[in-house]
Amino acid sequence: MTDEQILDSLKKIFEESFEIAAELVVPDANLFEELDLDSIDAVDLVIKLQPLTGKRIKPEDFKAVRTVGDVIKTVKQLMAG
Repeated sequence: MTDEQILDSLKKIFEESFEIAAELVVPDANLFEELDLDSIDAVDLVIKLQPLTGKRIKPEDFKAVRTVGDVIKTVKQLMAG
């Protein structure tokens, strides 16, 4: 899966689950400051990403995630591993 395909999936998740406009979901957008997610939203995001990666995501996998780009990178690592 390419970065662009993951980003497209993220845009759908953010629109459907968090009512965040797709055009705001760009790689350098900060999840907490710009997209206004809170810790509960972050947990929801991880749960919604599990079908994309095909595996259970542990909270520590997402500990350093701050931006949409970080999410893309982490999803790719989980898919590869």
